[in-house]
Amino acid sequence: METAFNIFLHTIMITGFIFIMMLVIEYINVQSKGLWQKYLTGSKWQTYLIAGALGAIPGCLGAFTMVTMFSHKLVSFGALITTMIATSGDEAFVMFAMFPEKALLLTVIILVVGILAGYITDLFYKPEKVLDHISSHKLPLHDEKDCNCFEKNNIWSNLLNPSLYRLTVAIIILSLITGILSGLLAGNLQIFLKISLLLAFFFSLFIVLTVPNHFMEKHIWEHIVKIHLPKIFLWIFGTLLFTHFLMNYIDVETWISSNMYVVLLIAILIGIIPESGPHLIFVTLFAQGSIPFSILLASSISQDGHGMLPMLAESRRGFLIVKIVNMIYAAIVGFSTFLLGF
Repeated sequence: METAFNIFLHTIMITGFIFIMMLVIEYINVQSKGLWQKYLTGSKWQTYLIAGALGAIPGCLGAFTMVTMFSHKLVSFGALITTMIATSGDEAFVMFAMFPEKALLLTVIILVVGILAGYITDLFYKPEKVLDHISSHKLPLHDEKDCNCFEKNNIWSNLLNPSLYRLTVAIIILSLITGILSGLLAGNLQIFLKISLLLAFFFSLFIVLTVPNHFMEKHIWEHIVKIHLPKIFLWIFGTLLFTHFLMNYIDVETWISSNMYVVLLIAILIGIIPESGPHLIFVTLFAQGSIPFSILLASSISQDGHGMLPMLAESRRGFLIVKIVNMIYAAIVGFSTFLLGF
């Protein structure tokens, strides 16, 4: 029971960190809307670089954006491949919460791999049949014509008459801050990491208290709190509990160490699932030292969270082709780095 409670607290801490990262990224994404679009239709390498940067942003917004651009035939198939290789979906938030330095290294590597893969793909493959069958309708992205996230004239109104959404999210953030200050959460973290966390939480509280009601309801509550957080929490808690059971009651480490090639192949094949969550088993195993970096790298290249779900709606053929191409690159990079001892 004590173990389950400790795992629950650990899950709360990770989920809380993911929440504020998603909140900040959503805030920046809306504030900087339109800045990246004009660069996507520039030179070929500039397009790959921007596509990779969009994919490297934790979460699904960059991937969804690129599917939209591809469905309007504004970017190449290779650029879409770049984004899907560079993205790790919501799992990126988890990796930055669990092992930030290795997560940063992983992000840089898959960004570079994605850019090179996009160039090579465009060089040798043109998916005419996919382009002929995709529709041109808009996909469900956040696309407000005007959303000013900082309206200083309304700050006092937000504080004195907060909506239920604003009040609820503010209480959640204040509870997380209290948990860190009391030592209940992140009690074993170094002091500079605690300070960094607290600064991030206070900045997210500033966002919650100052954004207009539209942003509060549509972006934070409807998008992050209702859609992402429940699934993220359940996946993290379930994965941590499952891996704890495996490591403590079953000699799974011996099997993994004896079947690394099989584990690597499974990590690549699971990438075909268009959902954030399955990749977490490899994130957790890596954090516990049970699998090498090469397997986590292969898994990250192969999977793209739920970034490909809009493409599944657009074109099943396109969805399968992107997944197959990504798994080929994941196999090449994964097996190569594994043989090199990474």
